[in-house]
Amino acid sequence: MVLEDVFKKVKAASKELALISDDRKNEILQAVADAIIKQKGELLEENKKDLSRMDKGNPLYDRLQLTDKRLEGIASDMRHVATLDNPLGKVQKHKVLENGLVLTRVSVPFGVIGVIYEARPNVSFDVFSLCFKSGNACVLKGGKDADDSNRAIIKLIHQVLEQEGVNPAVVELLPATHEATGEMLNAVGYIDVCIPRGGKKLIQFVRDTAKVPVIETGAGVVNTYFDEFGSLEIGVPVIHNAKTRRVSVCNALDCLIIHEKRLKDLPELCKLLAEKDVVLYADEKAYESLRGSYPENLLQKATVESFGTEFMDYKMAVKTVSTMDEALRHIDQFGSGHSESIITDNAENARRFQTEVDAACVYVNVPTSFTDGAQFGLGAEIGISTQKLGPRGPMALEEMCTYKWLIEGNGQIRPV
Repeated sequence: MVLEDVFKKVKAASKELALISDDRKNEILQAVADAIIKQKGELLEENKKDLSRMDKGNPLYDRLQLTDKRLEGIASDMRHVATLDNPLGKVQKHKVLENGLVLTRVSVPFGVIGVIYEARPNVSFDVFSLCFKSGNACVLKGGKDADDSNRAIIKLIHQVLEQEGVNPAVVELLPATHEATGEMLNAVGYIDVCIPRGGKKLIQFVRDTAKVPVIETGAGVVNTYFDEFGSLEIGVPVIHNAKTRRVSVCNALDCLIIHEKRLKDLPELCKLLAEKDVVLYADEKAYESLRGSYPENLLQKATVESFGTEFMDYKMAVKTVSTMDEALRHIDQFGSGHSESIITDNAENARRFQTEVDAACVYVNVPTSFTDGAQFGLGAEIGISTQKLGPRGPMALEEMCTYKWLIEGNGQIRPV
């Protein structure tokens, strides 16, 4: 294994994290935040190198781009993480057995967390802050599109760690190659859990290849159902925000499902989307409703591929249903378990939707754009888990921990 020495260094460094107090960790996170502001120029210069290799028309361009404002936001998020409660050592269960044994279940770090991600350099800072605060070392594998940015970021973090007397190997960045991905996924004994952040293809590859445990995050095929009893006053801004706030993120809306009794309101629901040049892939009924009121060049007939697609672009499918049952079946078939929303004034339909939809985050009269660790008040996030075993939804500090049982006694033995 070519990278085995790197994995060994990170594993050893993870043990040292247990000796650093929470207050000291917070001071170091503040120091990294200060360095981000001081070194904005260098970070932006390296980011420009990555941007120069990508077409500005690519939806991923926005995810790749760093700006003064975004770096200030990243530094602010890191400072916020430093203010959060220490997630380690929390007593989750405590009981005394009849034989006098004292059992305590406490939160502890995973140890070493590996993260694979694509063209999002901010993830490098987010993952480091969450892992460091939660006592985990981390191995990062970014995409080649953001490699110059990521290397500048890790260089900055390493400089601060060295200045603060902390082993810089608590965070390492692997080469941006497919071979490095393969080695990470097979680093049994070194990496305790791997978290992929990216599209469906990346997550499927990791799931099919990994020998280390995996927490699936990222892929978001997101639907919003405009119910028979939906409010236009709520629906228009909610749909607009969910689709166009940032089209390249995993919580962006991919499919609007509309009850056939509300088709007459579909042009109104989509009017703001036209201002953003959103291409609509509408089924037959929706197409007829929109024809003549939605720009002809932006209106297309849906195909089988239109549904279940994570567009990450100014594109959206429109599906007509005759019942709520049909809407629920569509979500069950094409959703990814990420985020789903219903727009309705009917309390029973809202309750049923939240009960029956199988997703990490289920909304009523709110855009799915709120699926975000910071928006949930959790600080920065490492990703949105779409699986059911272990963490689900935004993964923040508490989700970066596992637990262990501590057992104390005074010589008890188990009966034969």
